[in-house]
Amino acid sequence: MANKNSLPLYEKIWVKHTFSRVMDSITLLLLFLLLGYRISSNNNYTFPWFVAFLCELWFTITWITTMSTKWTPAHTKTFLDRLLLRVSNYELPALDLFVTTADPVLEPAIITVNTVLSLLALDYPANKLACYVSDDGCSPLTFYALVEATKFAEIWIPFCKKYNVQCRAPFRYFCDESMAHNDLPEFKQEWLTMKEEYEKLSGKIQNASQKSIPCQLMGEFAVFSQTHARNHPTIIKVIRENKGVSDVMPHLIYISREKRPKQPHHHKAGAMNVLTRISGLMTNAPFMLNLDCDMYVNNSKIVLHALCILLDSKGEKEVAFAQCPQRFYDAVKDDAYGNQLVALPMYIGSGFAGLQGIIYAGTNCFHRRKVMYGLSPNDIQNAKKDHDFTNGTLLLSDKETIQKFGTSKGFVDSATHILKGTTFDHYKSLDLEAASEVASCNYEYNTAWGKEVGWLYGSTSEDVLTGLKFHTKGWRSELCSPDPIAFMGCSPQDNLGQMAQHKRWSSGLFDIFLSKHCPIFGTIFGKLQLRECLAYIWITNWALRSIPEICYALLPAYCIITNSSFLPNKELSMWIPTTLFVIYNVSNIIEHIKSGLSIRTWWNNQRMGRITTMTSCFLAFITIILKKLRISGTNFEITKKEQVHSNEGTNENVGRFSFNESLIFLPGTTILFIQLIALFMSGNGNGYGYGYGVGEVFCSAYVVLCYLPFLKGLFGKGKYGIPLSTIWKSMVLAFTFVYLCSRPILLSE
Repeated sequence: MANKNSLPLYEKIWVKHTFSRVMDSITLLLLFLLLGYRISSNNNYTFPWFVAFLCELWFTITWITTMSTKWTPAHTKTFLDRLLLRVSNYELPALDLFVTTADPVLEPAIITVNTVLSLLALDYPANKLACYVSDDGCSPLTFYALVEATKFAEIWIPFCKKYNVQCRAPFRYFCDESMAHNDLPEFKQEWLTMKEEYEKLSGKIQNASQKSIPCQLMGEFAVFSQTHARNHPTIIKVIRENKGVSDVMPHLIYISREKRPKQPHHHKAGAMNVLTRISGLMTNAPFMLNLDCDMYVNNSKIVLHALCILLDSKGEKEVAFAQCPQRFYDAVKDDAYGNQLVALPMYIGSGFAGLQGIIYAGTNCFHRRKVMYGLSPNDIQNAKKDHDFTNGTLLLSDKETIQKFGTSKGFVDSATHILKGTTFDHYKSLDLEAASEVASCNYEYNTAWGKEVGWLYGSTSEDVLTGLKFHTKGWRSELCSPDPIAFMGCSPQDNLGQMAQHKRWSSGLFDIFLSKHCPIFGTIFGKLQLRECLAYIWITNWALRSIPEICYALLPAYCIITNSSFLPNKELSMWIPTTLFVIYNVSNIIEHIKSGLSIRTWWNNQRMGRITTMTSCFLAFITIILKKLRISGTNFEITKKEQVHSNEGTNENVGRFSFNESLIFLPGTTILFIQLIALFMSGNGNGYGYGYGVGEVFCSAYVVLCYLPFLKGLFGKGKYGIPLSTIWKSMVLAFTFVYLCSRPILLSE
């Protein structure tokens, strides 16, 4: 019988999606047949035929990267009993918790408060936890809300632990009475009292948010009296300090880093690096958990699940971070905006997990601090050979240390402790003066922060970029997905937020692909595995994907207008694209059904996939090209968070598209007009000879079907109608396209 201490703390379980593999293989075969047919049909080398060939070549390459990513899916199973046998409560490692918020309007304080309360109530020794809240909006409302929430936490935490409450975000717990199941006689009375206290807290925060100044700027709040969101000194407030007692509240520290108008602050990545340095000085836990302000704890034992991966004998040597999946509690019926991310993580996410590891998604992630400080697996191996880090590759001179970590002696000492793996006094006094120094605007100048240490700068998708850096160094990552799900958050409640979010993701990812951090370079010059490289290529090219997809969407209309064809017009050859279309969609439908979703949800995901690719991704592509040409820069757009309750389904407008004058709607409206003109022209019956056929008309109608929300928007009113300015611009572009198409181009006869 194996020694219990030698048993692994987690195991990786490989999943066989046999049906998915077969369907994906058939799809790839049909793509190759289609390409082969185009090459062999030497009497059809027309302009649309050539464009179709290039687009289909791109689709084939993209499908190969998709298949490679999905081919060997996996997930992890953790063993809490083995962990608790191996490590006592006293020996459990410390954990620093990071929560980031940037705008009290787009990210309401009550949402941040619920996330913080759920973290403070984790099933983990309180003296091992420290919660740091980064407020990049420098809002007195956020600070006020946290101070008030701390008072509520004094009764909320004992209540959660006494009755083993699973969901520890009070707004979710109290809006669903099915969670309040307990047979103890005193439970109901305590539950009602707790709900009443939470409603008081929520009311206070709501009332404060409606005032221009949420509270009197005196005492602890006086520091906010002369601040501006983008021009203020560092503000650090210790709201609650734990003196080393395990059964009370953890540390809670509010941080608003220094900002000056002419100083770069690097958005979320900069905030995360400030949190890393301040926490390194104050508590210096070997592990860190970072959450967006809307992601509350849904599984109170998630820390123990993550530690099973990070403390495992193999995981300690190989795993840089444990990423938990993102799930959302506020799903719009049938996922009308295609943003619930259910089927995609099941196949693509678990596919990543079966390779070198899941990508870092920016939230719900447990990090090793020493990895964030630049340590690589090679450093650990070399240090073991030399028996000590001080004699190994991590030996740095004082000058090199300052160049890497900065001038703070206290922080350098704490980083040295982490890199050596030695213990650190977790209960030392919280030094605000030293912490303010490392949060200043000038601290990172001439250091490795943002380049080799911490979260990397240079992309609005700093999360994927930072995870890619770890994988390139040879680290692995693991997907931590316990039951129940670890964290739950809120998703955009309209298409405006979803499309803006997708644009930010796509632009940041494409920026990575065109930078020195391109995954191809990571494989050639680093330790990024080939299939992991293909997976990163798949995700970093969302923006580039818009070009062939727009071209392919316009081809049917072009052929109808010019009475030409891009599809095979012989019965024996027409079966290739027809079968490809059917097989791909049947496979996709079955994947959605296996994920527990409806066919209506599948269609909404398909539709939004076409819309976002040809709108959000296209604008992201243009944005990055302009950035690389140094014509304009990129902006970090914060996604609006809303606290949605269970009665949202009663709103008759749920699922309807909203529109504004943003350029993001111009490509989609133009494409719709072009297809409508083409379908109108096809009604004259001037094709079906040597020109276009049923296939081109069907494809054009299919594009219109995908853009049905835009078609409704042409006749909608108010925010549900496309603005006249966008309609006129789109009409000009559409008629320009038709005019240019009136002279068909033949490459050869």
